[in-house]
Amino acid sequence: MVEVMLMADVKKLGKAGAILKVAPGYARNYLFTQGLAAPVTEAAKRRLAKLEAERAKERAARKAAAEELAKKMAGLSVNVSARTVDGTRLYGSVSATDIIGAITADRGVKLERSQLDLPDQLKEVGEYSAKLDLGEGVFVPFKVKISDEEAAQS
Repeated sequence: MVEVMLMADVKKLGKAGAILKVAPGYARNYLFTQGLAAPVTEAAKRRLAKLEAERAKERAARKAAAEELAKKMAGLSVNVSARTVDGTRLYGSVSATDIIGAITADRGVKLERSQLDLPDQLKEVGEYSAKLDLGEGVFVPFKVKISDEEAAQS
């Protein structure tokens, strides 16, 4: 067994900074070549401390950007019109892409589908609560109002 220090989080092995004993081949052929671990030395410990400081700065910058975006998105309410069967049930469902398009049109902010946390499926006319995950633990609740496309045109 070889003693290594993890330089990054490794799934099913450990978090960055952990000192572990692993098989020599695993360390040599995977962990070292991918830059995920280093032999336990003083230089590796210093390098890990430097990496952690850089990561902390990056996380702080991402959190500040997410909080700034959250201020811009506060009080968000999105209206989406869709075709219905009988005035209440939708032909299909309102997708995350539809909602992201409405948010972009309303606030001018580009979002990813992964940032949208919706209730199961939006298949009926009504009002739903949803939230945006802006990263770094910043969430923004908002309302999605679905209306009948034909009723909206008349």
